[in-house]
Amino acid sequence: MTQHSPDETGPRRSVREPFFYHPPFHGAGNPSTDEQGTAPPSFALRADVGGPYAFSSPDTPGMPTPSAYTAWDFMPSGWTRVEDEKRQQELRSTIRIEPTPGAPFIAVPPRRYAAPAGFEAVTQLEHARLGVVTPQMKRVAEREGHLTPEQVRAEVAAGRMIIPANRVHLSYKLDPICIGRAGRTKINANLGASPVSSNVNEEIEKLNWAVRWGASTAMDLSTGGNLNKCREAIIRASTVPIGTVPIYSMIIGRRLEDLTHEIILAEIENQARQGVDYMTVHAGLLREHLPFVKDRLIGIVSRGGSLLAKWMLDHDRQNPMYELWDEICDILRRYDVAFSIGDGLRPGGLADATDEAQLRELETLGELTERAWARGVQVMIEGPGHIPFDQIEYNMKIARRLCHGAPFYVLGPLVTDVFPGYDHITSCIGATAAAYHGAAMLCYVTPKEHLGLPKKDDVKQGCIAYKIAAHAADVALGIPGARDWDDDLTRARAALNWEKHFELSFDPETARALHDEDLDVDTDFCAMCGHDWCAVRISKEIQAFASGKDEAYAPGDPKVSAALTGEQKRILEERGVLSPEEIHRLASKTKEAMSVESDEATERRSDEGKARAGSSSSAGGADAEPPSKPACHSDYVPEPEEARRVQEQHME
Repeated sequence: MTQHSPDETGPRRSVREPFFYHPPFHGAGNPSTDEQGTAPPSFALRADVGGPYAFSSPDTPGMPTPSAYTAWDFMPSGWTRVEDEKRQQELRSTIRIEPTPGAPFIAVPPRRYAAPAGFEAVTQLEHARLGVVTPQMKRVAEREGHLTPEQVRAEVAAGRMIIPANRVHLSYKLDPICIGRAGRTKINANLGASPVSSNVNEEIEKLNWAVRWGASTAMDLSTGGNLNKCREAIIRASTVPIGTVPIYSMIIGRRLEDLTHEIILAEIENQARQGVDYMTVHAGLLREHLPFVKDRLIGIVSRGGSLLAKWMLDHDRQNPMYELWDEICDILRRYDVAFSIGDGLRPGGLADATDEAQLRELETLGELTERAWARGVQVMIEGPGHIPFDQIEYNMKIARRLCHGAPFYVLGPLVTDVFPGYDHITSCIGATAAAYHGAAMLCYVTPKEHLGLPKKDDVKQGCIAYKIAAHAADVALGIPGARDWDDDLTRARAALNWEKHFELSFDPETARALHDEDLDVDTDFCAMCGHDWCAVRISKEIQAFASGKDEAYAPGDPKVSAALTGEQKRILEERGVLSPEEIHRLASKTKEAMSVESDEATERRSDEGKARAGSSSSAGGADAEPPSKPACHSDYVPEPEEARRVQEQHME
């Protein structure tokens, strides 16, 4: 606080209030299992697994509150509530009441129902309602780490979590996952052949590549080639859930206006029989919503939404997906296919975001959710799209209210429209905020968004961008253990243990290649600061600091890095910073290629190696050998003199 009366002259006198360390805590836990470092716990709300605030951001004033309803309020007819005192006692400590933010936990028994005589449970939702923990629920709990099987069951029963696991796909290679805000944030990668590009083998390769880079699910959005063959191959090859948009297949080989109810139901049955785990059905776009689209800058950008809008106008009828909803539910229930209810009116530009058309459709998605739950089908909701950053929280929380906490699955959202070619970046910014404010799954966007069909490297870039968004949100939400990975890498970084640093990184090949591009020596500095200016090295040397002193992360002596791998060589070639000769040198560091050293280097290595031989067993084993030993990747670089020499050599 600065005080300065109007009559005063000269410098202002600063009267500062005493500083007190009071971060804005809301009861969330620490995302670090062992509470490493000095950071405070998460600023999110207290975890409420079993209620509507399971890992939730605090609501900004004016935001919609959660719905008072869950899937328990939309039971099939004939089901009756079961009171089981023994079971309630066993589970009383694991399920929580739905509290207001910041209120203390109140343990309550979970609900359980009995189905009518002769009923056979098929879907994960039906099993959960009956109090049954399925093998898939157990597997989900095992993969999540912070949830018990009973908590997974309770979240599925409430409709806040789905396990997309078609019974057919389970007979192949599917490894079940959950999608819901009580779990970790998932990401989806879109695949699919178009009429002008790609083929089945390429799509299988992209599927495996997407899973390699972190995709939790994949959607086959093929619009060309043999769609049935491509879909069947993808499902049989996939360990992750596969989603589709059935309307694409419905219009292949026929005019849109010839689409009938019979064709719609037959194709949905066909894809369910093949093993599709979740389907996007654009049933919420109604005839009465179309007038709200006429003044949009870019109209309807959803392929399914635009096709159905045209069908409705051509036939002067209601959306056939809406009219057939109950029949579609019954098909999906037979195979345990989850709905991903499509947002056909999602905005395609910032100028159309959060408009009346979008929100009227969202309200209809809530109605469809209720009807699907009443027929035993799992549901998640699809969301936008292109949303200004300031509107993201509202979009997440209005969906939470209108759709009763069903998992929200969003595309991006992109937070600006003027960076084509970089929309994996513009959208992962929005995706981070979306996940923090309630989205359970993020659909990746690649650099090819709006421009063309993504190729292999585009898939990688999209997946990595969205793994960053998902992981950042999980840490911010205080999900237990979410920050452990970061803490481990920080320990390695503090210790200047480059090998461990790269081993722990998400993409070790790229990290190593970029490091060696400037300095192909693992020593106690990098080319960013150099030896004398390395703050991490200086902190490590200060005895009063804990930084860098974890013995489990202690590095060995400095050494020349290994020869480039094929992937690292490709990365550096594409970057174009180094000459082909320099890249060849980095890729050819073998005993034969490096067996001849300069007399100066040989003498220095011999003398300094002998001096260190007695102080380090690992160093002694390498440097105590005769000076004729080749300078290969396993050789140590003496320091600090040699480190400084290498620095000067590489940073001239």
